[in-house]
Amino acid sequence: MRLCLLYILSITSICLAQPNPSYWQQQADYTMEVKVDVEKHQYQGKEEIKYTNNSPDTLKKVFFHLYFNAFQPGSEMDIRSLSIRDADKRVGDRISKLKPNEIGYLEIDNLRLNGKKLNFEVKGTIAEVALEEFILPNQQVNFQLDFKGQIPKQIRRSGRNNSEGVAYSMTQWFPKIAGYDERGWHANPYIGREFFSPFGNYDVKIDIDPSYIVGGTGVLQPFGSVQGSTTNENKKTWHFKGENIHDFAWAADPDFIHDTVAFGDNQQLHFYYQNNPKIIDNWKKLQPVAVALMNYYETHIGPYPYPQYSIIQGGDGGMEYAMCTLITGERKFESLVGVTAHEMAHAWFQHILATDEANHEWMDEGFTTYISTLAENEVSKTFNTYPLEGSYNGYRQLVASGAEQPQTTHADRYKYNYAYGVSAYSKGAIFLSQLGEIIGQEALSKTLKQYYNQWKFKHPKPNDFIRVAEKVSGVELDWYLQDWTTTTNTIDYAVDSVTQEKKSIKISLVRKGLMPAPLTVTITYADKSTESYLIPLRIMRGSRPLQPKEKLLPDWAWAYPTYSFEIPTKKRKIKEVKLNASGKIADIDIKNDVFEVK
Repeated sequence: MRLCLLYILSITSICLAQPNPSYWQQQADYTMEVKVDVEKHQYQGKEEIKYTNNSPDTLKKVFFHLYFNAFQPGSEMDIRSLSIRDADKRVGDRISKLKPNEIGYLEIDNLRLNGKKLNFEVKGTIAEVALEEFILPNQQVNFQLDFKGQIPKQIRRSGRNNSEGVAYSMTQWFPKIAGYDERGWHANPYIGREFFSPFGNYDVKIDIDPSYIVGGTGVLQPFGSVQGSTTNENKKTWHFKGENIHDFAWAADPDFIHDTVAFGDNQQLHFYYQNNPKIIDNWKKLQPVAVALMNYYETHIGPYPYPQYSIIQGGDGGMEYAMCTLITGERKFESLVGVTAHEMAHAWFQHILATDEANHEWMDEGFTTYISTLAENEVSKTFNTYPLEGSYNGYRQLVASGAEQPQTTHADRYKYNYAYGVSAYSKGAIFLSQLGEIIGQEALSKTLKQYYNQWKFKHPKPNDFIRVAEKVSGVELDWYLQDWTTTTNTIDYAVDSVTQEKKSIKISLVRKGLMPAPLTVTITYADKSTESYLIPLRIMRGSRPLQPKEKLLPDWAWAYPTYSFEIPTKKRKIKEVKLNASGKIADIDIKNDVFEVK
């Protein structure tokens, strides 16, 4: 019953309970039929898109993504990989060496709007379409088109015959209408990074050689005399439907084993992996762990709203898609759990909470890294006291390298892949971890759940999240969002001096970095007893709740570079003064956070 209610709510959520009266988002419902030629590694299909313009704007043009065109010599992805200093090793110069029968391409033909043919121009991975009849606000229209493509030799995420021998990893494989919001069209060329597209309902039929097993987005439908398919001598048709999603991916291989495991309320986890003796045991062991991970995410974020989720061997590492992920499967068990934990978390942070990854990549990769690291720590019973320590270390190394760019940098416009990776994953994870220290862990937990409830099936932006956090915590946080995500300002506080008198101690602190933060000061005495003090940040206009036995000091205004306070010691001798003992404030120089009294 819970699942049915969630599904009904998911379908109607775009129209109901909007975050604010002016919020809107586009809707794109896809119906597709595709026929796959496994001998030529080519396919052709028909596509209809029922497009609803919920914006207040009159649309005079539209754009379609043709992602497979990136896998051709001379493409933007190819040239970028050849020219960047630290190219992804999975790409390198491989695109430049593809032969005509190895390249990818995606071509559209007979494009129509409400039955009338449209002219368009293809530039790389984007088809630009000027409209003679404009799409008016609140108008629903139908696009129809034919398309054909060639599945590229596996290079990046998509393709045929990946390194582990999976036949087809079909991701970003069909003509997809670009995202449109209050900033206009997001017709980003595919250079190797992220994706953004409107929610909709998908109805997809895939005709393929009957020896292939197909898994992917959506729910397999009863079709003809065979569950989910019809079969003749040469083809088998797989019919999938998915509701309120913004992507459709699939994979196929003749050697797939297909397992299912129940979770939640009449929901299922699906596992597709090759019949390879080297990996079968690990993929069987993975299944109860995946259920535990799903339960963790539902507990700490919100209910998974779809009937199923599929974990599929394929791709070139791990990548999230609607209701599924493609991961490489020939891994040690710990690695298999790690990549599964991360990609499953993306079901929430990107496929339910659908941020614009190209402009706010840290909101999906960083939030996912945060929650999946905690989930893996608990489910694997590692019980690491500082599970996100690696993220903090990686961020500090990036700062020290001088290669850091603001997190507002477009995902394709980082100078180095290294800087993108640390900024999106590590610094993005720290955004949440650090916020838990700033507003309190309980407030952060409530914020994540409220964020989910308010923004599921929508396209939240950074300010949308921080406003939820402000309302939950009761403090002002615009300074935090501003400094952490739009600048490269750093947090660096130091203990400047400690002066002990007979009955008191005076501690002087100094702010060396440009970014402010509230501070905790922990005093350790020679008898091993401790005292903790919280110094609020004035610009917050409040503070997190005090911990047991923690004491509150006057706030610190950012413009003041120094801060001093004096407390009674009751004749106890001080051994150490330490800032931010929790380790959750990302102070870039932790050496000057500790003052040992000799």
